[in-house]
Amino acid sequence: MFRGHKIVAKLWLGNNISDPMTEKYELDERAQLLLRQLINSYTRDAQPVGSKNLAEMSGLDVSSATIRNIMARLEDMGLVDSPHTSAGRVPTEAGYRFFIDSLLEVDNLAQSAQRVISQSFSSNKTSSDLIHSATDILSRVTHLAGIVSLTHTAPAEIRHIEFMKLSDRRVLVILVINQDDVHNKVIHVDRDYSELQLQQAAQTLSRYLIGRSFENARKMLLEELSELRTDVNSIMATVLEAMDEVCSLNEHEDLIMSGETNLLEYAELSDINKLRKLFNVFNEKTDLLKLLDGCTSAEGVEIFIGSESGYSVLSDCSVVGAPYHVKGEIVGVLGVIGPTRIAYEQVIPVVDVTAKLLTSALNTRK
Repeated sequence: MFRGHKIVAKLWLGNNISDPMTEKYELDERAQLLLRQLINSYTRDAQPVGSKNLAEMSGLDVSSATIRNIMARLEDMGLVDSPHTSAGRVPTEAGYRFFIDSLLEVDNLAQSAQRVISQSFSSNKTSSDLIHSATDILSRVTHLAGIVSLTHTAPAEIRHIEFMKLSDRRVLVILVINQDDVHNKVIHVDRDYSELQLQQAAQTLSRYLIGRSFENARKMLLEELSELRTDVNSIMATVLEAMDEVCSLNEHEDLIMSGETNLLEYAELSDINKLRKLFNVFNEKTDLLKLLDGCTSAEGVEIFIGSESGYSVLSDCSVVGAPYHVKGEIVGVLGVIGPTRIAYEQVIPVVDVTAKLLTSALNTRK
């Protein structure tokens, strides 16, 4: 069971609507202000925040003793903690959750940032290119690890096959898979083929493969290749191997990441053992796919903080994700992974806008 929390409308509008979290912790305005200032400071500097600095940042006209008392109460509530090496305090998971659900005000994304994201989704890109663009732009804009899952990947279906003769017994195979995913593959053949022979081979393969699932057509074609006994038998077998490789890649690329090395910039994730475990999760993908699947029921942005993910290896990380759609159906989730002290007010609108723009691009591509 994966636990996350939706971003409610009040966060996007910046309204001060009463929230159950506020009532649960019974924080007055001064305590809320100090918690917000502490989190903003820790997000920026990754350093425990002392009462003196909090007093200066908050601008409250109260004594240092009052500040210390409020912070002690926040610590008793479990919203902040005091590291052993410092008298200052840092936010806890519960503190971040309270901040996000009750205090965070998320503004609209700046037009300049929205323009940068929008330019990544040009209408002449294939669906595969659009999805890869989403991971790249997420990592570049947020300086975190961008991630996109493909929840429902359709079986590879061949739409077009074309051969182009090159030099030195090389042939360029051009494949169009599904709606618009174009793949070019150079193969090496054991003899010279004329343009006419290459055209005949493409026509023969097309009769078997066009409009069919590659997996279904492949078995039938392999069985009949031995009976054809034509001059292009050899090249068709070679092409089939190349197509097998391309189509298998297309079907199993269910998780795409970009910018993982951005996480090296954060001290709390730089421990070699933590990094090794984290990158193992990235490589194995299964756990991340399960986690992102928890975002598919979200109407907007979903956030998992630390242990909320259900995976101990992500205890120092937050995942911010949002689903994207094709023809009204959710086909995957995109988002970012970073430390728990990410600037949520900046990251949330980036993820939200990217999901909406990717959805639009996938539904309007030529």
